[in-house]
Order: sequence, then structure tokens, then C-alpha cells
Amino acid sequence: MDGGSEGRPLIETPSTSLLVPESSPATGAGLVRPADIDPCLVEPAWYALCTRSRFEKKLLKELTERSIEVFLPMREVLSRWKDRRKRVWLPLFPGYIFVYHVNTPENRYKVLNVPGAVRFVGIEGRAVPVPQEQIDGVRRFLESTLAIDPYPYIKVGRRVEVIAGPLKGVQGRLVRKKGRFRFILQVDLIRQAISVEIDASDVRPL
Repeated sequence: MDGGSEGRPLIETPSTSLLVPESSPATGAGLVRPADIDPCLVEPAWYALCTRSRFEKKLLKELTERSIEVFLPMREVLSRWKDRRKRVWLPLFPGYIFVYHVNTPENRYKVLNVPGAVRFVGIEGRAVPVPQEQIDGVRRFLESTLAIDPYPYIKVGRRVEVIAGPLKGVQGRLVRKKGRFRFILQVDLIRQAISVEIDASDVRPL
């Protein structure tokens, strides 16, 4: 299901497809000493995948059908049509979807071979994992039922931790907007952020 007025959309799958490079026990070919193995190649992690415009929900469906674990954060908004209003689910971070897998060439090819997938976000052509705490923070935002808004990515601002309420324990930045405080959660790798209004007494500086 890709969302709509009928109910909250599916945003993830409970299973994952993990491919690990094979080696030959008989000849020793392909064997690598544990100290030489890049942890990103053996441990599953979340990776940000760039998508074609408005392909986020299609990729969610396609990757789910391929038993690949994905996470597409979405928010419900009131869309105004010519003759009516309709509540629809839109991606919280347009142009991105998160994929949980072991970062092997086989797995990357399996994902990038899906129509609508563009590239994994990284540095110098190498995919970089999204910190687990940032993924967890986004989940907490979605589970809180608070009014969530996309927010411009910022590099400055006081870093704080929420000490009360449904976001207790989540770390982010506190800013002031139109005389009110807003708590900002940033996903650094994709340079995206979301915000929610919060009482300044519910956070502590880090």
C-alpha cells in the first residue's frame, strides 16, 4: 500500500535481504583476514538512496516486493484540489528512501537495478551509512503523532536533548521561529531536517 486517505501507509518491511561475498574454503581463494574487512561490508546498516522525482512510493513497493527492508518516512497533509480537499501521504524527505542492507556490490546492484533508483548517498562514490540514532529519531517523530514539518537543514543552533514528552531522549537542535521554539532533528548525510514545536522547558542543552 502506498498511502492515501484510506489509512496510514506502509513505511517499512520486517525482513531484509542480505548478500555476503562467498569464499572458497578448499583453496582459500577470496579469504580475507577479519582485520582487513570493512565493517560496512559485513554489518547491515541504513543507507540513503536518491530517487527520481516522485518515485519514492513506487520504490517502496518495488523494494518491499524484493524482500529488501526499506523505510520511507511520510506525513499526512491536506491537499487542496479544484473542487475538494483530500488528505494524502507525502514523503517527509522528497527524493530519498532509506535501505537497510549489507553494503556489498551485489546488494547495491539489486537496489540500483530497480526503476526509479538513482544512487546511494555517500562520499567519493562510496555509500556512507546513516547513523542509527538519526533513523531512530525520525521514527520517534513519526510515532509521536505531533505535527511535523520539513525544516531547512541548518549547521548552526544549540544542540539539545528532549527530557520530557513523546520525544524524550531524542537529540537535535533548538531554534526560535516566529516567537516559538521548535525542535529540529537533522539527517546529516542527506542534508534534510524536520521540526516540531516544543516547550523550551522540555529540553536540556548538550
